[in-house]
Amino acid sequence: MSIATVDIAPLAGVGEPAPVLLTVEEAAHCLRIGRTTCYALIRTGQLESLTIGGLRRVPADAPAAYLARRRAEQRAA
Repeated sequence: MSIATVDIAPLAGVGEPAPVLLTVEEAAHCLRIGRTTCYALIRTGQLESLTIGGLRRVPADAPAAYLARRRAEQRAA
């Protein structure tokens, strides 16, 4: 089974490493969904996130993991 990939390289500047954590807006952009929809996925636990201080962040690999789960669910249906 192939793993879904989400390209986060454009989020890094030239010569910078790819980010480890994304803002909710960046994660939404990667998934091509709206910010409100992204927060709904986080609230329901479908998209992994964590709080650092008062900031909500999404691990860079979480969007791809979410897509892989969704694809597996749709194939099973």
